[in-house]
Amino acid sequence: MARIRFDRLPTERQNPQSRSLDRLAPTAIARLMNRADGDALRAVGRAAPTIGRVVTALVERLERGGRLIFVGAGTSGRLGVIEAAECPPTFNTSPRQVQAVMAGGRRAVFRSVEGSEDDERAGAAATRRRVRRGDVVVGIAASGVTRFVRAALAEARRRGALSVLVTCNPGVPRGAAAMVIALRVGPEVLAGSTRLKAGTATKLALNTLTTAAFTRLGKVHGNRMVDLQPKSAKLRARAERLVAELGRVGAPRARRLLREARGSAKVAIVMARRGESAQLARRRLASARGFLGRALESR
Repeated sequence: MARIRFDRLPTERQNPQSRSLDRLAPTAIARLMNRADGDALRAVGRAAPTIGRVVTALVERLERGGRLIFVGAGTSGRLGVIEAAECPPTFNTSPRQVQAVMAGGRRAVFRSVEGSEDDERAGAAATRRRVRRGDVVVGIAASGVTRFVRAALAEARRRGALSVLVTCNPGVPRGAAAMVIALRVGPEVLAGSTRLKAGTATKLALNTLTTAAFTRLGKVHGNRMVDLQPKSAKLRARAERLVAELGRVGAPRARRLLREARGSAKVAIVMARRGESAQLARRRLASARGFLGRALESR
């Protein structure tokens, strides 16, 4: 990789509105940061068409058995870890379907491992160990030049995976990835601290990618989380409400159906609405490719 001029990166610039940050009162700092956070929201809004194209490409590959793998370092890597960890309980995905690779390994999730982001060989090696043709590798790098991420994306392309870069540097070099989501957030209130606006914008973009993709894959009915894993008291209560409301049955029957469906709200809802056994409800959902609405409407 060519020598990087870090002083020219947009993520390293000073924000003229915060030049007196060290002299502001706490409330003034809070208000300044709140105003700046609006830049993150607007940046993601401007990137919506690109995010939509990435979602379409992601859905196509997930439907064919591909996997979604986030790769990052520092704050960016931790955001990928969070996103991967939250998909199984939210969308009932398998841990293998959505994964995360963190520069520096597991310990770097909790404690900074300085220098790991510059390890190109480790980035390429992590991709070789995990990625196969048909996967989607989403590199996350606020600066757009993180060596670990860039090497991982290059290796992903060589292995026949779709490479995507989420960055807050609109000037990333051509060829950094097959698809680039560039979030123009502008300079940070604290110069260079990309855990601020850049981190917020990145989190919003990743939320959108996974939510939109799994909605298109039948994991959502209306705006309800019908494929959740009810493994806590709160989620069990939510699943029971879903079965009662969408299945049009009382709470006692909803609980009973949910037990018979082994915790699957979708299966229990079909059982309630169609008067079928759990086995037949599962077959109906499979025929409908997991879409609850289609299963309820099918003959």
